[in-house]
Amino acid sequence: MNAFRFLGDMTHLFSVIVLLLKIYANKSCSGVSRKTQELYLAVFVARYLDLFTDYISLYNSVMKIVFITTSAAIVWYMRRHPQVRRTYDRDQDTFRHLFLVAAAFALALIFNERFTLREICWAFSIYLEAVAILPQLVLLQRSRNVDNLTGQYVLFLGAYRAFYILNWIYRYFTEGHQSRWIPWIAGLVQTGLYADFFYYYFLSWKNNVKLELPA
Repeated sequence: MNAFRFLGDMTHLFSVIVLLLKIYANKSCSGVSRKTQELYLAVFVARYLDLFTDYISLYNSVMKIVFITTSAAIVWYMRRHPQVRRTYDRDQDTFRHLFLVAAAFALALIFNERFTLREICWAFSIYLEAVAILPQLVLLQRSRNVDNLTGQYVLFLGAYRAFYILNWIYRYFTEGHQSRWIPWIAGLVQTGLYADFFYYYFLSWKNNVKLELPA
């Protein structure tokens, strides 16, 4: 554990809290991609298979449970809650996310650190997380106008990944130059996907105007 890892975890947690606040308080999921939320649920379930077999620390176990349960709650709200599901932008959220699942699984079978079930699931979760935000970004570009809570949710998600890259750099220089190349590459790809959003978010903040993404 180091400061960058902790800040990454906290910004990730804040992103989930912001999204849950938007859905629960407003009884609306307008502007939120259900497909991205389903991808994140798959990411956490696949990554945290060791939850009941390997104990690292109380902090680690709690964070794993929080991310799995909150992701499941968001998907449930968007699929089952009678008020929330009526606000879902089904016509806009049309990204074919199953292709991302298939591609991530194929990469995990080919590029992994060990050909075991746990390691394949771990690699699958890393590859899938790198592109899980794509349906959300496409939805925001199609709708163009981005409300404050949705914008903050995406901002915190991007910040989480940026802090994790700093965490990996820090660990590389403090832990004997040992690193795992799969999360490095996937993390850089994931952060790159946020670059355009960060740019327009900064412009909206600088000019004190509502965030709009180009179509």
